[in-house]
Amino acid sequence: MSETGVPNGDVSWWWRNLGGTPAPRAPLPGDLDADVAIVGAGYTGLWAAYYLKRAQPDLRVVVVEQRFAGFGASGRNGGWLTNTVTGGRERYVDRSLSPSKGGRDAAIAQQRALNDTVDEVIAVAEREGIDADIVKGGEFGIARTPAQLARLRAAYESEREWPHTDLEWLDAATAASRIRIDGLLGAAWHPHCARVHPAKLVRGLAETVERLGVTIHEQTHVREIAPGRAVTDRGTVRAAHVLRATEGFTADLAAEHRTWLPMNSSMIVTEPLPRSFWGAVGWDGRETLGDFAHVYMYAQRTADDRIAFGGRGVPYRYGSRVDTDGATQQRAIRSLTTLLREFFPDASVVPIAHAWAGVLGVPRDWAATVGHDRSTGLGWAGGYVGTGVTATNLAGRTLADLVLGRDTDLARLPWVGHRAKHWEPEPLRWTAVNAIYTAYRMADRIEASGSSSRTAWPAHIADIVAGRH
Repeated sequence: MSETGVPNGDVSWWWRNLGGTPAPRAPLPGDLDADVAIVGAGYTGLWAAYYLKRAQPDLRVVVVEQRFAGFGASGRNGGWLTNTVTGGRERYVDRSLSPSKGGRDAAIAQQRALNDTVDEVIAVAEREGIDADIVKGGEFGIARTPAQLARLRAAYESEREWPHTDLEWLDAATAASRIRIDGLLGAAWHPHCARVHPAKLVRGLAETVERLGVTIHEQTHVREIAPGRAVTDRGTVRAAHVLRATEGFTADLAAEHRTWLPMNSSMIVTEPLPRSFWGAVGWDGRETLGDFAHVYMYAQRTADDRIAFGGRGVPYRYGSRVDTDGATQQRAIRSLTTLLREFFPDASVVPIAHAWAGVLGVPRDWAATVGHDRSTGLGWAGGYVGTGVTATNLAGRTLADLVLGRDTDLARLPWVGHRAKHWEPEPLRWTAVNAIYTAYRMADRIEASGSSSRTAWPAHIADIVAGRH
């Protein structure tokens, strides 16, 4: 079946599922004074606004957004509310990442905080009446080649050395009794993950902060962030605290062009699959699903019994350019469709309903960060590398504590205040990223032959170039 006629873009299927993108809120009417100005109305900015207003209701909080709340990754992601420590908790053992806060205890604290954050998001959604199709079914990581199985086993053994990871090993038969995937060799599962509908969550969160008295100005382009002000095309917001929550769009700010790289990720979603399909496949626990390929996939069973399935398309656009309203490349649609049907051959009975793309914020060291400079009032959070559905909430709570000057456990976590070095200038940036993913794809092709349980050599080279070793 040709996939060239698949609806593509329109921000995401998640928004189309809600009847289309929302009517925009009013833009900034001109110069404005506030206590806290937040740039970006995605999860990070909205969570920060939420906790600031909950802690201090009289605080004047203004959120400024270029398009609409949830336009970026918050309204396009795979819907994994998971406990992953961006870049791996081992990074926090190395004190060079955070000299005053590193060490094993700090890494454990980061993991524990993210475990708790999964439940915090679920609790807030229930308290605030946000119906985001949340089901806490855990995360299901699988292997389909001997090399993937070896990496999965190594990851499992490594996780057993740490508290609060709660990973369980599943042999092929046990794993298939949970989710029947073609070629499944083994799996690991942990409970600290929930499936969510991303756009429902961000829409509900925006409405919640407005009820608390936060003002969201959309259709307003921020040109400059500086101490005491956010300068936009419609006026200047003057505030003692200015928080940058722009994630994959951070490179659009001239002063931050090389801070985080906007990495592309693409998704497809099927039409609803029939009861006979689910009877054969299972997936009754609504676990999120990922694999141990180098160019990995991620998926969920949606509330209306579709499969939403994602992975890398074209990983990076020259000059840190971003997509146009979520449109992805036809080759990304074809490759994801092929992989989906390799996993679930019977899914070919229904067509692909929609395809889209979004951008992730990727720091040079692949480690997320949150911080606030009390001398300037400037704050930031991001660089989640695709793990932000959970991390954004932890970042929002942490930003609130930092702005309010609270000495809390959150304010002492090892990711607070961390800064990575900048990405290389072009054309080095484009050359390096495309070389990395070319090598990862080559490694996946080599491993697909099943001739060895060793990780293919191109992946080791890619890891070194990417800074993952």
